[in-house]
Amino acid sequence: MASIAVKNSSGKAAGNVDVADELFAVEPNVPVMHQVVTAQLAGRRAGTQSTKTRAEVSGTGKKPFNQKGTGGARQGSTRAPHFKGGGIAHGPKPRSYTQRTPRKMIRLALASALSDRNSSGHVVVIDSWGLTTPSTKDALKALTALGVEGRVMVVVSPSEEVAIKSFRNVPEVQLTLVGELNAYDVLCNDWIVFSKDSLPIAKEAK
Repeated sequence: MASIAVKNSSGKAAGNVDVADELFAVEPNVPVMHQVVTAQLAGRRAGTQSTKTRAEVSGTGKKPFNQKGTGGARQGSTRAPHFKGGGIAHGPKPRSYTQRTPRKMIRLALASALSDRNSSGHVVVIDSWGLTTPSTKDALKALTALGVEGRVMVVVSPSEEVAIKSFRNVPEVQLTLVGELNAYDVLCNDWIVFSKDSLPIAKEAK
């Protein structure tokens, strides 16, 4: 069973905690992570782009010039795609970019991302944030004591209201509820910081 060192808000060691092997100790599956992340980003697309076909653009239906005698090719409408102001041939229309992704793949991608960060020592567990009132200054001081830098994801449980209010305005910190963890956000951050309340431990994982 995998275990992760626990630190307090001062950065000092506070023991170890057992975590689920199926979340923090699997062999990262790069193809699955790529497919799940691609599907997640595709699902964020609005899909509202739209162009008008020759049937939708405004204009007359009158034949632009005589069929014969002009020396040019015959034309039936100025709304054809090759005319200026005409319709668009095979242009984009509103559509959904959603890709169906099996739940097992989503779980495997998340486990692969967490295991990758854990194997490089970039998963940190804090015993308690030690915050009694919302304070961004104290929250950042705790992160500095933990030795994390760069882009940081702080994973919290819904009950940690003080920590949520303390971190929510920090640009370099991504605040995430434990139920909203996903592979893309994990991979976008250099460090993942859990509290003891938000850490998926071995018993819960089973």
